[in-house]
Amino acid sequence: MRLRTPRTLSVATAGLAAGLLLAGCGAGDSGSPDSASSASATSLKVATTVAPLTSIVAAVGGDKVTIEGIVPEGTNSHTFEPKPQTAELLSTADLIFVNGLKLEDPTIGLAEANKKAEAEIVELGTSVLPESDYIFDFSFPEEDGKPNPHLWTDPRYAVAYADVVRAKLSERDPANAAEYQANFEAFKMEADKLAEAVRADQETVPEGQLKLVTYHDAYAYFARNFGWEVVGAIQPSTFDEPTPAEVAGLIEQIRATGVPTIFGSEVFPSAVLEAIAAETGVRYEDSLRDDDLPGAPGDSEHSLLELLRYNYRTMIAGLGGQPTQLDALVVDIKVPDRAYYPQ
Repeated sequence: MRLRTPRTLSVATAGLAAGLLLAGCGAGDSGSPDSASSASATSLKVATTVAPLTSIVAAVGGDKVTIEGIVPEGTNSHTFEPKPQTAELLSTADLIFVNGLKLEDPTIGLAEANKKAEAEIVELGTSVLPESDYIFDFSFPEEDGKPNPHLWTDPRYAVAYADVVRAKLSERDPANAAEYQANFEAFKMEADKLAEAVRADQETVPEGQLKLVTYHDAYAYFARNFGWEVVGAIQPSTFDEPTPAEVAGLIEQIRATGVPTIFGSEVFPSAVLEAIAAETGVRYEDSLRDDDLPGAPGDSEHSLLELLRYNYRTMIAGLGGQPTQLDALVVDIKVPDRAYYPQ
């Protein structure tokens, strides 16, 4: 039996109300003067939420758009509530890219109340995932009506997101449509190479060991499409500490399934997961990056694809495989350094 935990998402009430009142106030730390000044005054202004989406939009938009992220890297996107100052950024954006699938409801509410009449909110996940493909599980139970939103950990869905971005940018800026198409094709080529490397390296994992126990339930769609099994995740949907009963249930699952390694997050250290590893005698690997992109903005490795390459080579090695293809892979995506990721 899988560990099941009820899921609740916080709703920005006071924060949202304050944002509506302050829609015309200063942006504070929601924007970057350097990023704005380096872009053409006539370029599209795009707002994004989590860093993986910001990375995808930057890869497709290149130097033709001004991109500003809202959610700081290393932040729990499920509990994030936008600051009131974010209202000004949302009021000036031409396009607002969010994941959707109930991940960023407070930010979407703030955007709907403050955006320009001609601006569009684009829910990438909701656009590319039919309801028939929604995944509900122990962290995202169906009775709550909120599916697992983490599509971008699967390179296939990252490409689908990028294609929607390409179409929307081209629609708003047809003069640069050819460049957006070329950037998309370059991104797709690199994402496809990453997927091929993962599929090759996972063949080196001992039979029956493609099983994941993680801190956060972020790999359900990847697991379904790549033939892995998600055994469980320690972080409850309430984002509180797991109860003793939940911990005991996960320990039982780990022993029953024989997973060799459980995977934690460098962003959200888990003493509970470490204790579970000690109790079960399995290895604890605590370096998965969640939504914290490698390097710094402008660095060649500061991209979603490099984050995925790191996470999956770490998982494959932890499960007894040899990630030789992933280690040798060079992700060739140039990301503009003016794509702003708030810290």
